[in-house]
Amino acid sequence: MEKKNITHYSSSQKILLVGEGDFSFSLCLAKAFGSAVNMVATSLDDRVSLAWKYTNAITNLSELEGLGCTILHEVDVHNMNQHLYLKHHRNFDRIIFNFPHSGVFSRENYVSVIELHKNLVSGFLRNAKDMLNYFGQIHITHKTTHPYSCWNIKNLGEDLGLSFLEEVDFDQFSYPGYNNKRGAGSNCDQSFRIGESSTFKFCFHG
Repeated sequence: MEKKNITHYSSSQKILLVGEGDFSFSLCLAKAFGSAVNMVATSLDDRVSLAWKYTNAITNLSELEGLGCTILHEVDVHNMNQHLYLKHHRNFDRIIFNFPHSGVFSRENYVSVIELHKNLVSGFLRNAKDMLNYFGQIHITHKTTHPYSCWNIKNLGEDLGLSFLEEVDFDQFSYPGYNNKRGAGSNCDQSFRIGESSTFKFCFHG
């Protein structure tokens, strides 16, 4: 089968996506590849919650499943390496977490809130490191303006022994159909302004 690409991702890669909202990012990749047999897409929510929270979630999930994607629900990034399925299916080439958020909606510049977010990212990186192919990459996409810059995502990865590969600008228009979601609260199905954002890439070696 001919290899197909979209930005940093390829149909030849084994890809794990975590923290998906309405699964529109996963579906964007799958449509670009023409198949999702190389993908495992996960959410923290269960399927019933997804149907309640997001208008297009079930439609997106059905389309993904039709393209061969493995869908997992109730996957917590803090312990995903022990998930019944994931602990037996590892060696991913790409592990992706877009716009991580602890789910605490308070002022984003509060030190306590920033620490909660940083703890989430560190938990993800610690688990993802255990599930990565030796030549694979971990990608975290997030805002880079203040106060999000205070998360120091680059340092969080390096503190866990990962090598920082590069930071590249994130362009939402490069991912047709992707709708970022707030994910919690009464406005969970609404998008938020992405603004200046980057994808931070980590690997085992520089």
